[in-house]
Amino acid sequence: MELLELAGIPRSTFYYWVKRCHKPNPDAELKILIQSIYEEHNGRYGYRRVRDELVNRNLRVNHKKVQRIMKELGLKCVVRMKKYRSYQGTVGKIAPNVLDRHFQAQKPNEKWVTDITEFKLFGEKLYLSPVLDLFNGEIITYTIGSRPTYSLVSDMLKQAFERLSEEDVLLLHSDQGWHYQKKQYQHALKEQGITQSMSRKGNCYDNAVMENFFGIMKAEFLYLNEFESVDHFKQELAHYMNYYNHKRIKSKLKGMSPVQYRIHAQQIA
Repeated sequence: MELLELAGIPRSTFYYWVKRCHKPNPDAELKILIQSIYEEHNGRYGYRRVRDELVNRNLRVNHKKVQRIMKELGLKCVVRMKKYRSYQGTVGKIAPNVLDRHFQAQKPNEKWVTDITEFKLFGEKLYLSPVLDLFNGEIITYTIGSRPTYSLVSDMLKQAFERLSEEDVLLLHSDQGWHYQKKQYQHALKEQGITQSMSRKGNCYDNAVMENFFGIMKAEFLYLNEFESVDHFKQELAHYMNYYNHKRIKSKLKGMSPVQYRIHAQQIA
């Protein structure tokens, strides 16, 4: 007891903690269950999805508690998708914000938007570069690669240009990423008679439709599937893009999928 007096700890406090040390950990079973859920899904679940799975098993636990326990156990989701920050200052010509958040288009191939997002999957990084038509939300095309090189964007452009006809008058909007500032990119647009538009610096709302698509893909595809490998991920991504364009209906498209809406609009034009 001399040590207690030296440390200034009351005897009552000492005996309280002695008794608690002999009690079982009240979260012991919960920790085992969280660990099993995490391993069952090969580390693809973060604390929110683990919490949802606990609810599915009739066990309601606050998400903050799940987050704390996972942190104690060293459990982290191995899948991440985040906005790729490609802005590197002014390395080329900055285009004006011609789109100016006017996200409605009257016909196909009138207004397109594009951006790049980053995945972290099985310890690897992948970069996705899609282009979306504001008329119907259709993904015109996309490229995916392990490095955010300019070819990721240039190959996407080449594929997208195949959708254009001589009658199309197109505006293509992006952020101020270095890919879109390059002379090669701007020259490719000029050759096709395309007007370039860029978001204001650091303003994600200027490209909100593309950001919204990334959020939908994250919720519907990334979080609802289990991937065996990077190649398997790419295969499933192709399936999802096809589903998104051809089968996924939207209320603002009168209950039609993007492709159905485009075909319908072209038939009544």
